[in-house]
Amino acid sequence: MSDLQTHSQRTAAARAGFSERTARRIDADPTLPSNRKIAHGRTVADPLEGYWEADLLPLLAKDSALQAVTLLRHLQSLHPLAFPDDRIRRTLERRVRQWRALNGPERDIIFRQSPEPGYMAQSDFTHADDLGVMIAGQPFPHLLYHFVMVYSRWEHVGVVLGGESFTALAENLQQALWSLGGVPHNHRTDSLSAAFRNLTSDQRQDINQRYEAFVGHYGMETSRNNRGEAHENGAVESQNRHLKTAIAQALILRGNRDFVSITDYRRFVDLLVARRNRQRADAVLAEQAHLKPLPARRTTDFIETVVPVTRTGGFLVKSVFYSAPSQLIGQRLRVHVYDDRIEAYLGATLVVHHPRARGRDDGHRVHVVNYHHVIHALRRKPQALCNSVYRDNLFPRTEYAEAWKVLQRDLPRRDACRRMVDLLFIAHERACEAELAHLLAADLACGTLPDPETLTLRLMPRHMTLPTDVPVAHPSLASFDALLGGAA
Repeated sequence: MSDLQTHSQRTAAARAGFSERTARRIDADPTLPSNRKIAHGRTVADPLEGYWEADLLPLLAKDSALQAVTLLRHLQSLHPLAFPDDRIRRTLERRVRQWRALNGPERDIIFRQSPEPGYMAQSDFTHADDLGVMIAGQPFPHLLYHFVMVYSRWEHVGVVLGGESFTALAENLQQALWSLGGVPHNHRTDSLSAAFRNLTSDQRQDINQRYEAFVGHYGMETSRNNRGEAHENGAVESQNRHLKTAIAQALILRGNRDFVSITDYRRFVDLLVARRNRQRADAVLAEQAHLKPLPARRTTDFIETVVPVTRTGGFLVKSVFYSAPSQLIGQRLRVHVYDDRIEAYLGATLVVHHPRARGRDDGHRVHVVNYHHVIHALRRKPQALCNSVYRDNLFPRTEYAEAWKVLQRDLPRRDACRRMVDLLFIAHERACEAELAHLLAADLACGTLPDPETLTLRLMPRHMTLPTDVPVAHPSLASFDALLGGAA
């Protein structure tokens, strides 16, 4: 306004730092901005006037879950000339959002909790396929069981081979409690819907009773978050993401995601978790003072079933065939089913154990066969090998399977079966499965047909001459008397 006394309006506006149009507006209304009343109003006509209250509000009042794009399509079907395109979509979205804020239904509120030491632990399963872990060159799809103490963030992680199940939960939870050295007052999980999938009502009831008996043994209360409300299990849900990120970073540092065996991978995960827990040592010490003591012994963390051993030399567990020594045919075994193994007992004696397998979705029977169980019967009937339903599961190593392919290709069926059975018998009788596999691989690489007699000679132990003049100093009996006297 001072520059306007000596300069033109354009020059005065430029010197003040705003446009000439703003200068004209200020000249038209000399009232100070602080004294002006701000007039709120629309600058353009409301495109939804006459349609919002008549056509849309009744629908929203009936069901507030309707989306703005659904309402727009409804308007376009009722008034195609008024709404030929999606030009008002953003306006409609803002209008619906404002209506929900003022008139919508009540929404849930997340109440942040102050953790109490020693009170709550949380368990969860999380998929780990995106880590890209491989075992012996093969992809390894698996889950991670994750146990977290809410107060100290102490964690335990278990590699789960199958899906979510009672055995996977109980076995890993029990291991976590004994590693922690105490028992929390409350154990929280999700709804465990995956563990009950494809089960009958009786089976669900049985697993519920087993779980209640399990936590009752440790004196824990149980709680579950509501279905679909993952934030109610937030302590372990957030740790899932951090854990998998830490494993992924450790795999990058390792330079290789391929492990020799599942045991090596489990050791890798255990070492990583131990390093993470060392950073929480002070909080864990504070929490352990509030934990309940462990019971005197562990409890059942498996599912037990009783099965007969059939004339086929094995038994069925969850539609999977497992072999057994032929002496057990006709006996009934108590089988303990774990997540990664099965153990079969005759009375109180462990007689059979196998890695656990899972059935296939295509209906084909899965076989887990230990050739030591059937080799004597197979040696009496070597021709049974050719068309045996579990022939491909009988070979203990890939070298034996490759040898069978070559023998089957280059020899008559009768000779191929007899020679392959003899190779398996040598591995069994001489306990040289690995050494014989190396010899088979060498013969196959040279294009030589494996011959049991030749391989037996190559496996013969080397004769060594033992020395005969080894001096032995015999102590006198008096030295023992002196020793006893000194002890007295």
